[in-house]
Amino acid sequence: MLSDTIAAISTAVGEGGIAIIRVSGPEALPEVQRMFKSKTPLTEAESHTVHYGHIIEPQSGERVEEVLVTVMRGPRSFTTEDVVEISSHGGVVAVKRVMDLLLLQNIRLAEPGEFTKRAFLNGRIDLSQAEAVMDLIRSKSDKAFSIAMKQSEGMLSSKIRNLRHILVETLAHIEVNIDYPEHDVESLTSQFIKDKSSEVMKEIDGLLHTAEQGKILREGITTAIIGRPNVGKSSLLNALAQGDKAIVTDIPGTTRDVIEEYVTIRNVPLRLLDTAGIRETMDVVEQIGVERSRTAVSEADLILLVLNSSEPLHQDELELLEQIRGRQVIVIMNKMDLPSQLDRELLTRYIAEELIVPMSVKTDEGLDGLEEAISKLFFSGKLESADLTYVSNVRHIALLKRAKQSLLEAYEAADQFIPIDMIQIDVRLAWEQLGEIVGDTAHDALIDQIFSQFCLGK
Repeated sequence: MLSDTIAAISTAVGEGGIAIIRVSGPEALPEVQRMFKSKTPLTEAESHTVHYGHIIEPQSGERVEEVLVTVMRGPRSFTTEDVVEISSHGGVVAVKRVMDLLLLQNIRLAEPGEFTKRAFLNGRIDLSQAEAVMDLIRSKSDKAFSIAMKQSEGMLSSKIRNLRHILVETLAHIEVNIDYPEHDVESLTSQFIKDKSSEVMKEIDGLLHTAEQGKILREGITTAIIGRPNVGKSSLLNALAQGDKAIVTDIPGTTRDVIEEYVTIRNVPLRLLDTAGIRETMDVVEQIGVERSRTAVSEADLILLVLNSSEPLHQDELELLEQIRGRQVIVIMNKMDLPSQLDRELLTRYIAEELIVPMSVKTDEGLDGLEEAISKLFFSGKLESADLTYVSNVRHIALLKRAKQSLLEAYEAADQFIPIDMIQIDVRLAWEQLGEIVGDTAHDALIDQIFSQFCLGK
């Protein structure tokens, strides 16, 4: 497949100032040249130059589009192959006409993520860097973007390769002991294996220490806003989203379905779910909404329970507090601009005092307190140092945990003076598991599955 020349639209489909079509492969320059008219032939153009001209219909010579064409000769390109990028006018029709002509040449439509896959297969980037490319595109906050940028630059890869190098040295010593048992290799002792295993496990622990924060920054916190009808749930969503995303009325049961909105609070992305008011009702449609609300609560990472502080705690609310006990919960005492009738002492039997936030969504009073409570709940009030390597990918986290377990088994085996060739199995397994992170030991099916999740044109 790497001998093919591929093309795809790299910008979002729709109206816009420009659209970019990327072509990569051994025949990129001559094939595009057949349909491009300019002063300088692309086949003679220097690398990293931009050329003005027109896309023409090769047979009739009819002008199809006015474009700028960028030439990047391999290996100094993203894929390390010859790459041509055609910048045309934005819009569905203009881009389609250019793409149709390209696919009539000796060029095929690229698969999702195939440009990045070629960069990986050609050795320009490793697998963790390739995954970071998609994280850059999907970033929902500045911090998430910063983490993905560092990973795309190879910060995580460098640490993983260093750990694998330590394990390779350990395996080499083990091989010497197995192949030449008659020689007394002083460094190859059970203590040596224990020391090396401990060293790598300590580094893995350092990476896993920031994993939960990294995962949250990458994927966001699924946050369910729950409560009885008319306590201010939709108003809270609107206040956090800084816009009228949900309908707000005095009529109970206005929200019939789960409304979803993404917001960023203190650099942390939240996937807000405004739910239907949870109560007993005879309305069939509202019953469906209430059931969906309960489902959202069961799947949420964070629950914002909104109470009306101007009313005593209702039995439904006491039942809700009992149901969500032990979960990540922040209770919002809304409508603090009205005389309070809510028994706060009773409330603290179910929830810690520091997780109770007084607010008036109507006047925006208390929003800062809510943001502070969320930050403390998930990040102890602050993020880790910016120079730390965050592990945010679920696949990477799982592999790090498995590698640590393999090394722990090697350590315990060495501590019990198990034969060296048995310990070798666990050390090699840890080396392979770390290799899957950067793609050195990843099997083809995994690689195909990862790149299939990429968008077309990337």
